[in-house]
Amino acid sequence: MAYINLRGHQTWSIEHANNGEPLLLLHGGLSATENFEPHILPALEDRFHVYGYDRTAHGRTGIREGFYHFDFQRDEAIAYLEDVIAKPAHLLGHSDGGIIALMVAIKRPDLVLSIIAKGANYSWDADLRLDSQITISEENIQEYTERSPDSLENLEIIIRKAHEVWAHEPNISIAELSTITCPTLVVNGDDEPFNPHHGVDLYQALPNGRLAIIPGSPHATHKIKPHLLYPIIKDFYDHPEQRGPSSPFDEGVSE
Repeated sequence: MAYINLRGHQTWSIEHANNGEPLLLLHGGLSATENFEPHILPALEDRFHVYGYDRTAHGRTGIREGFYHFDFQRDEAIAYLEDVIAKPAHLLGHSDGGIIALMVAIKRPDLVLSIIAKGANYSWDADLRLDSQITISEENIQEYTERSPDSLENLEIIIRKAHEVWAHEPNISIAELSTITCPTLVVNGDDEPFNPHHGVDLYQALPNGRLAIIPGSPHATHKIKPHLLYPIIKDFYDHPEQRGPSSPFDEGVSE
């Protein structure tokens, strides 16, 4: 864990060395890698060389001009893949991180081996349930003070900016999603903060997509139902082959 210079910006980076293929963790919005990493790493650490970084204005990485717009965050992820990992990688993103993974695969498919997109909406127009009032808890303040290199007065600016962006972004089209040909697993809880049909539409748009709905789980499936999530993740990586047509009359299937 250390700061790296990512194209002129001090960025907090994490790496778990392993001989496996590279996998990049993309944490959720208004969060940090160290919030996400411990809950998801047990499903990955024996198999992959895991990387993660705190995006601009998140966690231990400071603010800079243009932050929080999804195009900005997508390009930051591409820079990390090109400069730090320096080869194609698997992407596993939660919430905003899942959105960024999809956007990277659309713009730079050559950098993406597979995607797991957890709790990710591809469009802002998904009946998102966002709090109308912005509240900053004592826990938010303490975490920000302990981590961020910026002054506390920036915390409210960051949170307000996030809500402004979520009201109008992302804007990924079905046509763009249909260009993502790498194996992609869409994972949602059954109580996401967006319309459940949105996740199905995302899955159906993907030529090589799979869909998992975790029962009895809200947005943070990795925290609430890891015992259900981990086997699904492992099975996805065990069987990355192209999805084929299904029928009740397939060989070996009986009713």
